[in-house]
Amino acid sequence: MRQQVVLITGATAGIGRDAALRLARAGHRVFATGRKKEALQELQAAAAGLPLETLVLDVNDGATIDAAKTELDYQTNGYGIDVLINNAGYGQIGPVLGVSDERVRAQYETNVFGLLSVTRAFTPAMMSRGAGRIINISSVGGRISSPFMGVYTSTKFALESLSDAMRVELAPFGVKVIVVEPGYIRTNFTGTALDSLGAASVGTPWEAMAGRVDSVLARFEATASEPEAVTRVLERIIASSSPRARYIAPWWNVFGLAVLWVPTRLADQLIRMAMGLNVAAHPQTSAT
Repeated sequence: MRQQVVLITGATAGIGRDAALRLARAGHRVFATGRKKEALQELQAAAAGLPLETLVLDVNDGATIDAAKTELDYQTNGYGIDVLINNAGYGQIGPVLGVSDERVRAQYETNVFGLLSVTRAFTPAMMSRGAGRIINISSVGGRISSPFMGVYTSTKFALESLSDAMRVELAPFGVKVIVVEPGYIRTNFTGTALDSLGAASVGTPWEAMAGRVDSVLARFEATASEPEAVTRVLERIIASSSPRARYIAPWWNVFGLAVLWVPTRLADQLIRMAMGLNVAAHPQTSAT
């Protein structure tokens, strides 16, 4: 397979960083992007001798997207990219009604609108050539929502819907859209997410439950898979002549989707038990 030009967002940590190094070692020309110059410099040093270049790109800042595209076009003599990996994102945890409008909007700005902005910038060149791939990093949470993660998973539900539409819309132009749904992966996600849990729960009726959710997530973290479980899949997708529409990584997380096939009431009970959430005590009101 010939060398592919790959652009990765959110490449300074976790899945994005591991993917940048793995794909560069496989011989692909990688443009790794992120917000933090220092982290990009560290990645560049780690990739010494590999076909990897770094660019500052903040998915929430249109000026940095335009600047990155201009530089990439210059570096590739106007060719652009073969593969776009939309990886940038973060998690906001807390009860849906406890998360402020500001935080909900910020979650969507990064995980949804930022993704769309980057995709709009880099897809036209692929369409004009009649070939290319867009790989959107979703989550198993893009198909199953869970308590205290509703705001985050709703952005992944949105990503799944947008990907389904784009897959059909871009097919006539030779551009394939693939969704990758990681399970629990050991990255900076947990720390960032848990930092938001307290702020969204304090002073709400769910404050007492937040500690139990924290404990459950800590147990998940202890059994999490390494980023390479996802980046191996990304490498296979790029090498495949006919990639599937969806991949779950690691594959065994498919068993967690079994909850979709049971009655909703039972599914709710199972999820509540797994998260350690009991029925909250509430004041009784007398009939009038």
